[in-house]
Amino acid sequence: MSLFFHRPAGRSFWAGGFWSSRFAWRLPLVLTLLVTACIPAAPTSDEFAQAGQQAFDWTRRAVELGPRPPGSEAHRKLQGLIAGELRAQGAAVVEEKFTAQTPHGAVPMNNIIGKFPGRSGRVVIVSGHYDTYHRPGMRFVGANDAGSSTGFLLALAGWLNKRELQDEVWLVFFDGEESFVHWSGNDHTYGSRYVAGLWRQNGTAARIKALINVDMIGDAGLSLIYDQNSTPWLRELIWDTAKRLGYQKEFPREAGYIEDDHVPFVTSGYSALDLIDLDYGLFNRYWHTDEDTLDKLSAKSFAVVLHVVGESLRDLAEVE
Repeated sequence: MSLFFHRPAGRSFWAGGFWSSRFAWRLPLVLTLLVTACIPAAPTSDEFAQAGQQAFDWTRRAVELGPRPPGSEAHRKLQGLIAGELRAQGAAVVEEKFTAQTPHGAVPMNNIIGKFPGRSGRVVIVSGHYDTYHRPGMRFVGANDAGSSTGFLLALAGWLNKRELQDEVWLVFFDGEESFVHWSGNDHTYGSRYVAGLWRQNGTAARIKALINVDMIGDAGLSLIYDQNSTPWLRELIWDTAKRLGYQKEFPREAGYIEDDHVPFVTSGYSALDLIDLDYGLFNRYWHTDEDTLDKLSAKSFAVVLHVVGESLRDLAEVE
């Protein structure tokens, strides 16, 4: 993903100037952070605490496969694990296979969709990507970046399997979110761009009420961006739900602009939102490095996001 942050005072930075300018606008928050660090975290229900641990465990299984860029053996093994678990949790599984044209040539890709039935005929999508960033000389296992979204969605499948749903819920595992050379032009979000266009062409888009995309939500120091590229009414619904549940610390209203798998849907007229933490280590230093490892994550962070998304699915069922 790519990002552009801003704060009300006007300080801003683009990802290319990340280190110095991010530090500049974070400094005024030091006293606030010292105070809030002393405030106990909001309680998470036993139901979601258990789901959070399951998400962490699924993330561990993904990470144990090693780097998972498209076309790798680990990537194929993870596809089998995802499809198998979705079926085990009662979902109807659809695999949207396509060939992406990348700077490295044609690459086969596969979006995996688990569909849980509902009564309304409308669809709410919860999505995330499962491919990992890859560059020569790296061994990027992507615990948070791709691992956490994979683990989150598989744990959510287990939670959905136990419920009667008003709206259908589709869990969508996007392939090819990461760039092959550089995040520019069309060298990114291959899977989400493909399926957003496909659903517009075949009429599926008319049934979709909202899409909630998750990415990098396992960080032990969770702080999600109040993304200005997301659909405003959907962003407010999620953030209001988080506030009601007591998770203002994890869902602060610090504005930023994120390019991620939700953007192809927003630009195509869908209501879509991104949940992402790009404050991953001091100055985001773990992002897209070999240090993106499991020890940086927390089952509590997974539990918080699962709780908010679970409650938001109930709230969305009331939206016409």
